[in-house]
Amino acid sequence: MRVRVIGGGLAGCECAYQLLKRGYEVDLYEMRGRVSTPCHSTDKLAELVCSNSLKANGLDTASGLLKYELARLDSLLLKCAYLCEVPAGGALAVDRVKFSDAVEKELSKFPQFNLIREESKEIDADIPTVIATGPLTSDAMSDHISKLIGGKYLSFFDAVAPIVDAQSIDYGKAFFAGRYGKGGEDYLNCAMDKCEYGAFYEELINAERASLKEFEFNVFEGCMPIEVMAARGVDTMRYGPLRPVGIRNPHKSERPYAVVQLRKENAEGSAYNLVGFQTNLKFGEQKRVFSMIPGLEKAEFLRYGVMHRNTFINAPEVLDASWALRSNGRIFFAGQMTGVEGYTESIASGLVAGVNLARRLQNLSDIIMPSTTVIGQLQRHISTPADNYQPMNANFGILPVLTNPPRDKKARKFKYSTRAIGDTEGYLAKIKEI
Repeated sequence: MRVRVIGGGLAGCECAYQLLKRGYEVDLYEMRGRVSTPCHSTDKLAELVCSNSLKANGLDTASGLLKYELARLDSLLLKCAYLCEVPAGGALAVDRVKFSDAVEKELSKFPQFNLIREESKEIDADIPTVIATGPLTSDAMSDHISKLIGGKYLSFFDAVAPIVDAQSIDYGKAFFAGRYGKGGEDYLNCAMDKCEYGAFYEELINAERASLKEFEFNVFEGCMPIEVMAARGVDTMRYGPLRPVGIRNPHKSERPYAVVQLRKENAEGSAYNLVGFQTNLKFGEQKRVFSMIPGLEKAEFLRYGVMHRNTFINAPEVLDASWALRSNGRIFFAGQMTGVEGYTESIASGLVAGVNLARRLQNLSDIIMPSTTVIGQLQRHISTPADNYQPMNANFGILPVLTNPPRDKKARKFKYSTRAIGDTEGYLAKIKEI
């Protein structure tokens, strides 16, 4: 049977794989290459836009637990990510180009995979379909979706961090070090003393921003522009991405007052992105202000940060926990447009949508993961009515409260993961699905 997946991002590619491995012929539509978007820079499948990091790996983190759940459900994109990993301490970061190439290579191994490079402008309700067009859905498709779901979209803004040429960094000032001596070669650090930080802060909060005319300025807390964060208070950045704790500057005896960290953008280490420096400053202002960071005075910017619209549907009104339309069980949505925020979260939505579409076509029951799992709670988030529906990412706060939780914070997090792992194994054994 032929099925259709619209959108070649993370969710769409994972969804396509889950359908392909179950024997379905998949037409994957991707408009990039013919129709561009404001923030993508290539036409590659599964392009990572905002960052090259899929966040932490450890089971003392919700993102690490989500990766475990994805691995148990045979996520293709997670496998590709580990194959294309670049050093990032305890996080999973990837070489973006190699990652995209690996995903397309794996999908192309299936003879029933058809990649169609054109803009899809409408949905044929008679063809089983997953819509994963992302936060930058084209105007024509947006109009069609709006008519399909009978309601308006919700919108906010996401921001992208700049990338600099590694050869343009002053290594007489910048230095490699991880917090508390962990992952020493994974992050490049630019330390500031109090005077340097104060001068940088003043220029940052007064720098000119690019205009946003499309709709009301509303940012997602998990991807906040650095200048918006700075405007909340002089020390806000020092408790966020510029926190100096656990880092010593080998070039100076005194401890840093603030530290800007840079992470490898590719395996070769020829480019670095500024961690936490999502921004909406004008390009010239980015060059001027970020060049005040010690070590980046002569930095060459390979890509400046940009801000872009992130549009999502009011999922609880129209979707069930399988990620299917309540009004048409053969039409599914997946990815950020459903109100999940983050790379691994988008992958998870595509995986579940693909699996459940396949199961429905076989007259099998939906997979609804246990409520103690991250995926299970994301399923409940997108399908539970809310007065003010907002995007959600993986965090332990969405999981049910523990019985007799340990006092130690790290032990408490491990207990959340241990409980979820046990429930995941029990559930998968019961339904015999991987």
